[in-house]
Amino acid sequence: MHPHHERPVTISVAVVTVSSTRNRDNDTSGKEAIQLLEKAGFCVAHYTIVPDDIEAIRRELLTSLRSCNCVIFNGGTGLTPDDFTIEAVSPLLEKKMDGFGELFRAKSVQEVGTSAILSRALAGVCHGKAVFCIPGSTAAVTLATRDLIIPELRHIISHAMKRH
Repeated sequence: MHPHHERPVTISVAVVTVSSTRNRDNDTSGKEAIQLLEKAGFCVAHYTIVPDDIEAIRRELLTSLRSCNCVIFNGGTGLTPDDFTIEAVSPLLEKKMDGFGELFRAKSVQEVGTSAILSRALAGVCHGKAVFCIPGSTAAVTLATRDLIIPELRHIISHAMKRH
């Protein structure tokens, strides 16, 4: 284990599904993120669904950051006129992790081919806490959570907390 992957910090995560059509019964992507995070030993302290609305997304981000040191948004990252997650979250980030979106798309090519160019994924730091915005398909949530977020989350949080 690398020294930066040590486990001194308890990490509480909020999982937020952005959708105007999903509910707790049919939100397979939100449930997948929760299952993967808990299996990896993280505490999912908050789960909710918010509509595709810039103000609703921003309110939820700020609310979640009060009790969690990581917020994962899934959904609302596409190219349709109703997809606002990236536009809502991006201006609130103090630092962006451009490599997250780049690596997400690189890994997505293996599963979805060149349509990976349609994927918008974002990660960064807000108020000393980690924030991720990932596409809402269950496959995208699995890839991002299992292969990118979980392996580096403690490392990201330790760096983000140094500023606050």
